[in-house]
Amino acid sequence: MDNGDRSGAGAGAVGSAGSLGLRVGQAVFSSASLLFMSVGVEFFSYTAFCFLVTIMGLVIPWSCTLAMIDVYSVFVGCPLRVPGVMVIVVVGDCALSIVSFAAACSSAAVIDLLLQLHGSHSSPTFCGRYQLSAMMAFLSWLLMAASATFNLWFVASRW
Repeated sequence: MDNGDRSGAGAGAVGSAGSLGLRVGQAVFSSASLLFMSVGVEFFSYTAFCFLVTIMGLVIPWSCTLAMIDVYSVFVGCPLRVPGVMVIVVVGDCALSIVSFAAACSSAAVIDLLLQLHGSHSSPTFCGRYQLSAMMAFLSWLLMAASATFNLWFVASRW
């Protein structure tokens, strides 16, 4: 119930400082994952790596856009409370969380397979970069899942 309290945005819901921290972390880890994966030219040879690059390319603008909304909400002191917009944010967070987890898992599985083959299909330098990329993707997924949970909790508590 909105009784004029501007601080009731929820711990990690859109429009709070917690959400801003989560969104910045998502953008940083997604960018790092994309950077580590894109440094090697060989990632085009594996579908899982292309999938990871595509998903991280979607997560970055999503997180940056919502981070800008959070910056505005935190500094102006007017958290986002429109139910329709919050539902879109929850659906977007949930969808991107699921596909980023799938991309991170598939990339980690391919990396494990490449390492099991003792580097006969990929150089150890690229495998190390791919491992860092998958790790950053998992960290990005963790923050995105937290954002989705906080926003879902916020929407459910408002209705």
